[in-house]
Amino acid sequence: MTKAKIAYLCSECGAHSVRWAGQCPDCAAWNTLTETKFTVSKALPAAATTLGRLQDDIEYRFRTGFEEFDRVLGGGLVPGAVVLLGGDPGVGKSTLLQQIAANLMQEVPVCYATGEESLRQIGRRSMRLGLAASSMNLLADVAIENVLAEARKCNARVLVIDSMQTMVSDGVPSAPGSVAQLRDGVGKIVQFAKQNDVAVFVIGHVTKEGAIAGPRVVEHMVDTVLYFENDPTSRYSMIRSVKNRFGACGEIGVFAMTETGFLEVSNPSAIFLSRESVDAPGSVVSVAWEGSRALLVEIQALVADGNTSHPKRLAQGVDQSRLALLLAVLQRHGSLSVIDEDVFVNVVGGLRINETAVDLPILLAIVSSFRDRVAPKRLVCFGEIGLAGEIRPVRFGAERIAAAAKQGFTRAIVPHGNLPKTSPEGIEVVGVRRLSEALDEAI
Repeated sequence: MTKAKIAYLCSECGAHSVRWAGQCPDCAAWNTLTETKFTVSKALPAAATTLGRLQDDIEYRFRTGFEEFDRVLGGGLVPGAVVLLGGDPGVGKSTLLQQIAANLMQEVPVCYATGEESLRQIGRRSMRLGLAASSMNLLADVAIENVLAEARKCNARVLVIDSMQTMVSDGVPSAPGSVAQLRDGVGKIVQFAKQNDVAVFVIGHVTKEGAIAGPRVVEHMVDTVLYFENDPTSRYSMIRSVKNRFGACGEIGVFAMTETGFLEVSNPSAIFLSRESVDAPGSVVSVAWEGSRALLVEIQALVADGNTSHPKRLAQGVDQSRLALLLAVLQRHGSLSVIDEDVFVNVVGGLRINETAVDLPILLAIVSSFRDRVAPKRLVCFGEIGLAGEIRPVRFGAERIAAAAKQGFTRAIVPHGNLPKTSPEGIEVVGVRRLSEALDEAI
């Protein structure tokens, strides 16, 4: 039995209130509560069971055909999981999921539902990508109830919905893409996926700030949230997991866009390293940890004479406020002042690094550019810098050193706390405790 009710939903966070107010009680945003009518249906009771009655293939996962994508998912696609994929318009969300759907179709039935394109458009893309997907179940509809019913009819084990903002629910008299529609639609998708053990991919639009459009509660309802990250000037794209109930958060997968679709990059460190610029002043190689693996990245710095009374401090790929802190530590404990200089820092390849392990390579790159001295060849470094000028150890130190040795680096400057008991063959590991020691060793 259903009953119509009226609530006031916040367009920012999705919180609901029984009466209108000028300010949302949850996120404190002003003038965001809008009146919405919706129906509440009583869910059918479910019978309890025991772990012993579950199927034997609990650990089974579908392979998507892309090892990089399987890594981001935590080892593969879990039956019954709901994966939300967001990204800028034109980044390739539909292309990638159509390739994945074609790969999965070789193992299980797949249903591809779209509310943005016609079936002819999907067919043209399939021909352009050279996909063997003639038996894939296709559906062009915006009614979420019909999409789920058709997926149930064709016994689909994997469902792709492109996109969530175009879907509408019969019980919600709101425009497509509204807060009420998104909450109700995602709720029905999650219920369908869990009850029928169907894995669901949902494409979501993003806002100007880069977040998935809609209330934050939508991200809480799904199992996995993935974001497309790419530089418009580069043909490489990265997919990062910001939430994953079946794997590690922060995992990234690197892909290259070609005329025949996406190709995975098996050695991501190669695209983040530019051998030509490593031999120039202001360039230092570091080892960043992303998810469950190490990535070698090139940190570039440029120190130029300031032409104004307010020197510029610009950082791309690292925290800009962290840069100001590091420059203060360099002046106090490194006996080097760049207070009147413009300082620019960049991470090659468009990668965003959120860990403090790149503190030491950032300062070494700045000193290299300021003194116009090239850092030694085949040198790699990492380490966190404290306010007292000490070099603090970071996590997975031994794994970072091993990754550098595999890439052919012969010398590593690391925190003394990260010195391994036995260094990998072919690389000399130098442990430092203070910033001054690191500067003497590197520049």
